[in-house]
Amino acid sequence: MLVCCLLLLSHWPAIANADFPDADDLMRLVQVRDLLAGQSWFDVTQYRVDAPGGGVPMHWSRLVDVPLALTILALKPFVGIAAAETATLIIVPLVTLAIAMLLATRIAWRLIGDEEATLTALVMALSVPVLFQLSPMRIDHHGWQIVCALAAVNGLMARSEKVGARVIGIALATWLTISIEGLLLAATIFAVLALRWLQHRNHRAMVVGAIQWFAIGITALHLLTRGPFDLASYCDAISPVYLAMFGWGALVLTVLSRLEPIPRTMVLAGMAVAAGGAIAAMFAIAPQCAVGGGFAELDPLVAQFWHANVLEGMPIWRQELGVALQQTVAPVIGLVAAVRLTIRSRDWLRQFWREYAIILLGAFVISLFVARAGAVACVLAAPPLAWQLQSWLRAIRTMERPVPRVAAMASVALALMPTLPLFVLTRAMPAEASPLEANSSAADAALSGCRLGEASTAIDAYAPGEVFAPLDISPEFLATHHSVVATGHHRGSDSLRFLIATSMASPSEAEKALKTRGTRYVALCPNLMETALYREAAPDGFVPQLSAGAEFGWLETLPVSDQSPVRLWRIAAR
Repeated sequence: MLVCCLLLLSHWPAIANADFPDADDLMRLVQVRDLLAGQSWFDVTQYRVDAPGGGVPMHWSRLVDVPLALTILALKPFVGIAAAETATLIIVPLVTLAIAMLLATRIAWRLIGDEEATLTALVMALSVPVLFQLSPMRIDHHGWQIVCALAAVNGLMARSEKVGARVIGIALATWLTISIEGLLLAATIFAVLALRWLQHRNHRAMVVGAIQWFAIGITALHLLTRGPFDLASYCDAISPVYLAMFGWGALVLTVLSRLEPIPRTMVLAGMAVAAGGAIAAMFAIAPQCAVGGGFAELDPLVAQFWHANVLEGMPIWRQELGVALQQTVAPVIGLVAAVRLTIRSRDWLRQFWREYAIILLGAFVISLFVARAGAVACVLAAPPLAWQLQSWLRAIRTMERPVPRVAAMASVALALMPTLPLFVLTRAMPAEASPLEANSSAADAALSGCRLGEASTAIDAYAPGEVFAPLDISPEFLATHHSVVATGHHRGSDSLRFLIATSMASPSEAEKALKTRGTRYVALCPNLMETALYREAAPDGFVPQLSAGAEFGWLETLPVSDQSPVRLWRIAAR
């Protein structure tokens, strides 16, 4: 409750101004609005994105829409639709945070102690990557991915292997239905369970039960959210190719378990057949997914000017120093602590902490290559990190010499706030020389406060039409009655290419392209990082010239709001 109150206070300006932390959060709200307005449960196409091309089918799952839609429906009769939406933007993320904190502290409470459980909650409350995904207005699917990861790890602690298998299987099925990004960590968890079977032959029930529940659960969820007729092989979401892979693995391991007792080499060979057959199915049915993953078919121009600049999907070495520290310090200390707990423990507890360390290592390695996965690594690191903090605090209480005491206190501060040294250094150095400011120009441009704000009312008053707008602010136009050329979602690769190419084309070429397409408006925010990229690549291009103040006879300036940096033009009919 304390954390929720602090988050409400710190996020209140964003809540009051409907300032979403990410464009995907606003897009999620648009998707929920479409659902409540009558769009089919099985249809997740955004028809107001690239409308001339028939809309853009989203890869998102309806599962995440459920708590949002239900909360809005429950509150709407009492406070109206606008207030119901605002309350939902607060309630759902904070409830998700509460569930995540309960699941994380449960690990520490059951296996370490009460004080460590409290410290686990504190570690989560001070983790920037975690709180970013679980704060008010953050309604995209990343918070639920954290919950699913913690639920799966809680299943490892179950006294009953059958209960644990059920929890693990359903949690991972839910996670992968929400986002295919969980596939690598799910594979890590199944590898840990397979290792348990190889080490203790009578403990095969958990891995076999988990993959059975996983295969059944993910098939059921696919039918529930996508329907029985969506048979296309998608790389970025659960589709029949993945169901075939998981079903094959469940079948082979089930048969293998029925053959026990057999030599360990045969068990290992059977596991290899399960894994190898699943991989072979991927190459046979959807080789493009096996080679290139979810972005296999992305246009090269789109990959260069859009995907390569979505920093949350880039490796850790592409991030700013402060962000990198926030995402690496806690998992590294937590990993060392998990190894120490393994060494100190005995019997079942030693096995658990060994498995936990492997899973945490897998989560950390994944986060090194995909930065947005850092939140999962941070929450998994919280329980062992809390144990390490408690060990340091106990040692501090007994220290009499000042130097070791200060060093230990600095370790505690660093573990909880890894960017503290950089913050102090930044305050002591000139801004242009500080490590936090060195790479901040791009971030400042991206976070320039370019929001429609009060301009949305004026923009909504104009006749509906398609808006040619930068990707960073396109979803905001969907909150009005207008449509947009493209948003930052990879399935709309054709419209993304059109927007990027037109932005860098000559003004005459842009005029011809937009009029041929039937686009009605052009919107621009000069300070966006996206605009700066176009300016660097094509200084004489349409968007760079327009952002510099150039005027074109085929564009009529429309008034919007003095309080918003967004500028709007109407395209002349001829």
